[in-house]
Amino acid sequence: MHTLPTALHMDRTEPLSDKTQAYFDLCKEKLGLVPNVLLAYSFDETKLRAFTDMYNDLMLAKSGLSKLEREMIAVAVSSVNRCFYCLTAHGAAVRELSGDPKLGELMVMNYRVADLSARHRAMLDFAVKLTERPAEILEGDREGLREAGFTDRDIWDIASVAAFFNMTNRVAAAVDMRPNDEYHSMAR
Repeated sequence: MHTLPTALHMDRTEPLSDKTQAYFDLCKEKLGLVPNVLLAYSFDETKLRAFTDMYNDLMLAKSGLSKLEREMIAVAVSSVNRCFYCLTAHGAAVRELSGDPKLGELMVMNYRVADLSARHRAMLDFAVKLTERPAEILEGDREGLREAGFTDRDIWDIASVAAFFNMTNRVAAAVDMRPNDEYHSMAR
């Protein structure tokens, strides 16, 4: 039986381990749901752990970038890639973290029309250029980020978050991953 939230028939062949079940229970407690992306990866707990370890490091670990800034990158990249899953889930995160539903919607549609600081505009312009034209990234692009107040470590983090969402957008598109319905009404 097809039970995972994708167009592929990639069902779990074994029950979830206690560790994964505890992680899913924590998600339910903190978020009110288990994100469908985690359920999709749960057909293979090794892949699930690799995904969650990378996600948690990039999006939640200590960084010169705020959680909101990292979510803004996720949305800007996902907007270029037209990733329904990530635009829905991370658009909700931008709405929640910013306290501004309008900003979340502007980010999803076109971050360029949002009322952003010069710092945020430089960050998102870099992430989008890295998404659309990676071979054209030059020292001037990095220097523009430095002038906007980013450290070299911050630039690494901007690039890493952008790259991660380019990968996840492509996987989500390939398998027709759909977001949890709850995301549509969050932080409105």
